[in-house]
Amino acid sequence: MAINLQKGQRENINAPKFSIGLGWDTNSSSTGTAFDLDASIFILDDQKKLVSDQHLVFYNNLKSPDGAVEHSGDNLTGDGDGDDEQIKIDLTNVDSKVAEICIVVTIHDAEARRQNFGQVRNSFIRIFDASTNEVILKYELEEDFSIETAVEFGRIYKREDKWKFEAVGMGMKGGLQDYLNKYQ
Repeated sequence: MAINLQKGQRENINAPKFSIGLGWDTNSSSTGTAFDLDASIFILDDQKKLVSDQHLVFYNNLKSPDGAVEHSGDNLTGDGDGDDEQIKIDLTNVDSKVAEICIVVTIHDAEARRQNFGQVRNSFIRIFDASTNEVILKYELEEDFSIETAVEFGRIYKREDKWKFEAVGMGMKGGLQDYLNKYQ
């Protein structure tokens, strides 16, 4: 039975291997340009900084050095139902320096395309058992991010030798670069 989370809610993750599905729909854009949303995973140390440059997993770097995080690849349109992008996580392979895994979605070239998350609807993150497809946790973003071009959907973090998920739902206006500045 899936647990539907509210913003700020935290839950234990009891499965060592799982997948993260991210989904969204876009409103018809008055800008005349298609949306391209991108999921990025920031793998952080206990100082909330990237463990290394290779610990940013996204469409140009699909796998973390330890093999614990693997991105499914870039979905350029987001068309259709269900997950638009997926990330496989294997907590048994996570490097010992890793304290947190941050899940961010950005709008590619948002400023030039005059797009923001206020034009995106039905956004969600779900954690599911890839072998059974059973949803463990789900968080649906309900806020209106009318100026933000990037949103931190959630984070997976280690506390007292247990992995937990927190539904974050926090937006930023500067896109991926703002998160790079924050975590490098």
